[in-house]
Amino acid sequence: MENSVSNRLDLLIKLQTIDSKLDEIKKIRGDLPEEVQDLEDEIAGYETRIQKFSNEISELDEAIKGNKTGIKDSEKLIEKYEQQQMNVRNNREYDAITKEIELQDLEKQILDKKIKESKEKIEVVKSRIGETEYTLNERQKDLATKKTELTQIISENEAEEDKLLKDREKALKNLDERLAKSYEKIRGNANNGLAVVSVKRNACGGCFNIVPPQRQADIKERKKLIVCEHCGRILADVEVVIEEEKPKRTTRKRKTTTTKKK
Repeated sequence: MENSVSNRLDLLIKLQTIDSKLDEIKKIRGDLPEEVQDLEDEIAGYETRIQKFSNEISELDEAIKGNKTGIKDSEKLIEKYEQQQMNVRNNREYDAITKEIELQDLEKQILDKKIKESKEKIEVVKSRIGETEYTLNERQKDLATKKTELTQIISENEAEEDKLLKDREKALKNLDERLAKSYEKIRGNANNGLAVVSVKRNACGGCFNIVPPQRQADIKERKKLIVCEHCGRILADVEVVIEEEKPKRTTRKRKTTTTKKK
């Protein structure tokens, strides 16, 4: 059992070392991955907006076509009613047909007004498309710059990162699933990404709270997995701090002078 715990601790230390190196590589990238993602989301939003504007223009064009067709229908009816007026038998029929002509003429005016309004709306929407396309082009330039920068940084550390990821996968396979999940959970909750730490100067290497001497003795024995009672991190070993010996202070002998009596 002792060897089993010791081996698991060694695997955890190895895994933590790998993850710390991967974290350092990610730090070099800084906020670039998030900035690239934000720009991609922003660009997708602008593209969706332009598509909506284009759909709106299509709908307005269809409305204009429909209204133009309505005007032609009204003109045909007016022509028909005007011919009928030539053959009326009394004033009552004449007045009725005149009223229909007036209604169709009013319908033409209404449809004509709707066409004018639709055209005005199209111009407004086109203006919005132009503004959005300009912003979109600017964001696309920003994205291209950020992606180039990120690709360059990634390529510089790609070989090392690939090796670390393979080593990490191997270490995880050798670790039992329950312990691996615990490790990932602790690491996820830790601000600095440290799930496995050492005891340094009698304190936890993660939260810096004091670890009692008896607990340190248990950690050194490696007979069981021990976690910090304050932060929950796994305490893998105890680092021995060798303090340099201070040079001894040399005392000079005081010279005594004797005076001869005259």
